[in-house]
Amino acid sequence: MIPDRVWRPDGTLRLLYLGRLDPKKGIENLLQAMTEVAENVNLTVCGTGDAVYANKLALLAHTLGLQARVRFVGHVEGDAKSLALWETDLCVIPSYTENFAMVVAEALAHGVPVIASKGTPWEELEKHGCGLWVENDPRVLAKAIEVMRARSAADLAAMGARGRAWMTEQYAWSEVANRMLAVYAKLVEDGRCHIR
Repeated sequence: MIPDRVWRPDGTLRLLYLGRLDPKKGIENLLQAMTEVAENVNLTVCGTGDAVYANKLALLAHTLGLQARVRFVGHVEGDAKSLALWETDLCVIPSYTENFAMVVAEALAHGVPVIASKGTPWEELEKHGCGLWVENDPRVLAKAIEVMRARSAADLAAMGARGRAWMTEQYAWSEVANRMLAVYAKLVEDGRCHIR
């Protein structure tokens, strides 16, 4: 059970990027998008990667004049990761390509709405009413962030609750075990697997 949280303290929309710092993650596009959104939108970047690339991102944020609105905090795990998810209003995953993007499931399980790029396999975010699935383009990302900024704290909380319910239903261990059992039963039924 997730206790009550404070959404949008002082009217600020808190964005979170959580993941490896790598060119395929599209973080530059998210930084560019930050220049096109309201001043009361902040971004925390959690993750590490190649030092040269991480420095390039920090320099880009500085060049874009975002040093007061973008924080790079490095790698987080365990309680620190949960706290980062707890202290955000929206998780943004702007990747060019991802097989699954586990961070989306983690954010939703923590009750955090998500904006994910179409480079991720999370098109059902919109169907479940817990986020947006958009092109990985700075202007498109900025527009999606502004759409979410226009939502009330109650709307964000409701989106987060729907995402958490979806993850509980879809990815709970009992549900995963039942799906695996069904796969094995089908293999046996089709004669492709024999039980001795």
